[in-house]
Amino acid sequence: MNIIICGAGRVGFTIAKQLSEQGHSITVIDPSSEDIQKIDDALDVKAIVGKGTFPSILEKANAAETDMIIAVTRNDEINMLICQIAFSIFNIPKKIARIRSQDYLNPKFSRVYNKENLPIDVIISPEIEIAKSIQRKLEAPGALDSVPFADNKIRLLEILINENCKLINIKLNDLTKKYPNLDANIIGVIRDEKFLIPKKNDDIKKGDKIYVIINSSQMSETLEAFGHEEKVSKKILIVGGGNIGFNLAKNLEESLDDVRVKIIEKNKSRAEFLASELNNTIVINGDALDEEVLAEANLEEAETVLALTNDDEDNLMVSVLVEKFAKDEKDIDDKRTMALINKPNYSLLQNSLKIDDLIDPRMNTVSSILKHVHKGTIETAYTIMNGEYEVIEAEIIETSELINKELKNSNLPDEIRIGAVLREEKVIIPRSNFVFQKEDKVVFLAKKDSISVVENIFRISSI
Repeated sequence: MNIIICGAGRVGFTIAKQLSEQGHSITVIDPSSEDIQKIDDALDVKAIVGKGTFPSILEKANAAETDMIIAVTRNDEINMLICQIAFSIFNIPKKIARIRSQDYLNPKFSRVYNKENLPIDVIISPEIEIAKSIQRKLEAPGALDSVPFADNKIRLLEILINENCKLINIKLNDLTKKYPNLDANIIGVIRDEKFLIPKKNDDIKKGDKIYVIINSSQMSETLEAFGHEEKVSKKILIVGGGNIGFNLAKNLEESLDDVRVKIIEKNKSRAEFLASELNNTIVINGDALDEEVLAEANLEEAETVLALTNDDEDNLMVSVLVEKFAKDEKDIDDKRTMALINKPNYSLLQNSLKIDDLIDPRMNTVSSILKHVHKGTIETAYTIMNGEYEVIEAEIIETSELINKELKNSNLPDEIRIGAVLREEKVIIPRSNFVFQKEDKVVFLAKKDSISVVENIFRISSI
């Protein structure tokens, strides 16, 4: 597929890297000659210095022969205009824009995004997506992440194996015997910073980060089986009332009745806005690095603390202060801390600062965009290891070569692992004699090199 990416920042660079490695023909446009040079040096893509809003630059990028344009510049209005020109002059079939301003995202104005007005096919809002991602993590305490698939009937859980797990050193094929009623399938393991697709005779080790596909209705039983019995937090403190903090608080008010949420926001006018827009959330105007403000917010009572400001260093410092306010070591262990981090090098500090989860907005945005790039009946994608692997949901249509084949005879590459299948509202963990049928929704792991094979298997009909 021919794809133009406008914007050579961290998100644009990462998307270009993933898509070029999947075999797509990529052109990146950015006015910064420095950013374009970085991409030119590092990636096998065409890189052009210029403005994506200039028709002459899009023409130079061969827009007339392009299947998709992805606008991820730092400016919402520029991203919108790029999509408009891409459609009006070059008739590019699919247009994706990153839009951050909340006013543009208000549902009552959504009719503006159509062919007659602003022809944007997919809008990606990083802040809204991150807020949803954090909420999923809060709903699955004990899991590092929880991602819904197949109409939320199937979930992917990312779980850290600690000393409480009774399954350490037990082979995977013995797990089924130990938990015969559990619909769960371990599709991947990160061990010593390497990703492994486990085999039946492999075992689980302490310190592993496992990716397990489960029946959504068995989430608490699955987490308990892997040594996690944490409870859903009832007292949540959000530091930073920007778009992420605001959307998260609003989502929690709508979905969890018995949760008490507090927000600390430094900017007075923003704090007043939050107080007027939120119904049950307590808003405190002050600096979260001021210990008196944290005392006023009852930091020591908070069960989960989310540092979501625009400043990485402030977010890390809040996590340090959480430890300082804790009564003892058990209190530290019982609290859950999450910090929003834009600079990837800070991930090295996670363990020493006892932060449970670092939230990377770049990879969140990349995941959101990638799922709209795949062709055919592929619905959802979740990236692992900076996009080296993806967990994908796809529907089997009548032209698929998998129909009526047993799993053991399906000739799937080794880099693809089938996790679960939804068939007529029933979740199935497929064994070797499982036979695929039309309209099965399949959730599986695939290495990026195998994506083109995946798209072919699920018989592509359109972009």
